[in-house]
Amino acid sequence: MKLDTITDTDKELIEMARKAIIPNYDGINYNHTVGAAVRCKNGRIYTGVNVYSLHGACAEQVAIGAAITAGEREFDSIVAVEGEKGDRILPPCGNCRQMLSDYMPDCMVIIPAADGEIKKIDAKELLPFAYEVQP
Repeated sequence: MKLDTITDTDKELIEMARKAIIPNYDGINYNHTVGAAVRCKNGRIYTGVNVYSLHGACAEQVAIGAAITAGEREFDSIVAVEGEKGDRILPPCGNCRQMLSDYMPDCMVIIPAADGEIKKIDAKELLPFAYEVQP
């Protein structure tokens, strides 16, 4: 698994995700606790917050949906942050990994690495053998 160092552009994307959750954070009912931002190949950024309900929608799914609704089809990178100040970067859950595999397998995903640093990885590496026969 190859992890890359984040860039200033990645830091900007993290800040956009934080800007999405900070005004929407709901620490009482926990309906909105995660913010996400997706950067398209053309540089446009779309954000979203999670929507909690019986099945809910993750912040990444909301951000990807906003981008697709706007006509975007080529994606560069994505990040999700958690908390009142958006100060914790989250790796994508299983459902989001599937969505990344289906909609944007060639994008980079900003994640916390085991060494405590923030890194990025190809989305396709997060769901190995997707739709393939395993060896």
